[in-house]
Amino acid sequence: MSDHSKSSPLPTYFGVWIALLVGTFLTYEVAKIDLGVFNAAVALIIATTKALLVALFFMHLRGAHEKLLKLVVISTVFFLFLLLALSMADYGTRLWS
Repeated sequence: MSDHSKSSPLPTYFGVWIALLVGTFLTYEVAKIDLGVFNAAVALIIATTKALLVALFFMHLRGAHEKLLKLVVISTVFFLFLLLALSMADYGTRLWS
């Protein structure tokens, strides 16, 4: 049998689901607190943690081959830089009046 026939146990899925619910509740509670310039940073840290949990457990990247992980990381960074470059190009060419 191949390694793809194995799946994570059900308690692991429920644990990750509870962690995602806690992260969502934490995001909601932190949004009500005025942290000044750190509001966006805290929200992004929580969102990144939740995305990492989804990618590792629900997308089965935790036990994936090293080449697949490199492909995922490289493509993610590429599209992040593409998004930032296009956003900055749009911002830089706006006419402020």
